[in-house]
Amino acid sequence: MLFVLLAILLSLAVSGVVVLYVAYPHRGEQVPGVPWLGDAMAKAVDAAPVIEDEERDLLRMQ
Repeated sequence: MLFVLLAILLSLAVSGVVVLYVAYPHRGEQVPGVPWLGDAMAKAVDAAPVIEDEERDLLRMQ
């Protein structure tokens, strides 16, 4: 029972972070009340690898 409760709480926390990201930093706005969280999410997005348009076109040709 405890495992199920912890799994539900973890999934709610992850979904909350996703909703916060989509609602604020993804649109270029600051997260109200916790601007450090928005800054951390923006840094994580900048550090993530991205497929550029040229690479995407090469992948489609193969």
